[in-house]
Amino acid sequence: MLDFIYYPVSWILWFWHRVFGFAFGADNGLTWALAVVFLVFTLRLVLYKPFVKQVRTTKQMQELQPQIKELQKKYKNDRQKMATEMQKLQKDHGFNPLMGCLPILAQVPVFLGLFHVLRSFNRTGTGIGQLSMSAYANAHTPNYVFSADDVQSFLKARIFGAPISAYITSPPSQLQAFLDYGGVPTKLSIALVSIPLMVIAGLATHFNARASVARQSPEAAANPQSAMMNKLALWVFPLGVLVGGPFLPIAILLYWVANNIWTYGQQHLVFGRMAKEEEVKKQQKLEQRAQNAPKPGAKPVNVKKKQSPSDATPVDADSDADSDADSVADAVDAPPSTNGTAKSPTKAGQGQRRSGGQKRPGNRGRPNQKRRR
Repeated sequence: MLDFIYYPVSWILWFWHRVFGFAFGADNGLTWALAVVFLVFTLRLVLYKPFVKQVRTTKQMQELQPQIKELQKKYKNDRQKMATEMQKLQKDHGFNPLMGCLPILAQVPVFLGLFHVLRSFNRTGTGIGQLSMSAYANAHTPNYVFSADDVQSFLKARIFGAPISAYITSPPSQLQAFLDYGGVPTKLSIALVSIPLMVIAGLATHFNARASVARQSPEAAANPQSAMMNKLALWVFPLGVLVGGPFLPIAILLYWVANNIWTYGQQHLVFGRMAKEEEVKKQQKLEQRAQNAPKPGAKPVNVKKKQSPSDATPVDADSDADSDADSVADAVDAPPSTNGTAKSPTKAGQGQRRSGGQKRPGNRGRPNQKRRR
């Protein structure tokens, strides 16, 4: 049913088993353990870009929290309008909520596929999903892309005396599958390997969650939903590893530890790069602000200041003086009338205009006329 997951997982595990088998031997427990670890690394490398988008989406979500709260407050009585405005806000900012959970969703089928493939190396159990094979039939039946020789190699593999497909609560009948391939392991040998891995996996899960919570903004941490998820990540998930560890094969615990190690390193790498990007942006803004600032000693220019009417139609002072002098001269040279007044088409100084269409005051030039007379 889920062969489209089981076969790719089997191929990746088979490839790394062949790679490390050249160095340590095909039946070595370290070879199989490293194959599981590098299966995790391969998956996380493929999901690196989606993880970066997830981090950016989470950060963008934190930045949009004030606007989201305003929308929730504004449309608290209209759910449909609120949903519409939320979608519009997300679209305007290029926000995709799916990217926030894509890496986690992609790891779930791989985890289930690895669990099934590893369990299928020992199909002698009678529980749910088990085939109840005999030890001989199990050892001589291929497991997806692994041949019967690979199945026998896996049964021989030991880490400190414990098969990597065994778990603490393994029933005795299922442990009989290892009889001809290294002997039946004891529960104590399995627990001595599983319990340290459970503790390491639980602590790694807790500290990864703590590092993620520490990077949240105060507004995001104050959100009730975020606060609940933080508590789950900090305490419930690590506790779940300790509670469920006795039911998980050693190889699955190795997967969990390797996944947390990769997550820890990847978070520091990605967040470190994002911090550098933000620092570069801040520096660019400061440089741009410094370039736009006035130079020392220079008088700042207010470009928004409105021009005065005299600035709109500038008139040269010399030409204005010449025009006034001509008016006076014309008034003086005009022939006297019989009643002793100067003849002119218009009254002295009236009706004449300066260049630019401005009207000259009518009383200009009269004092000079009286003195001349």
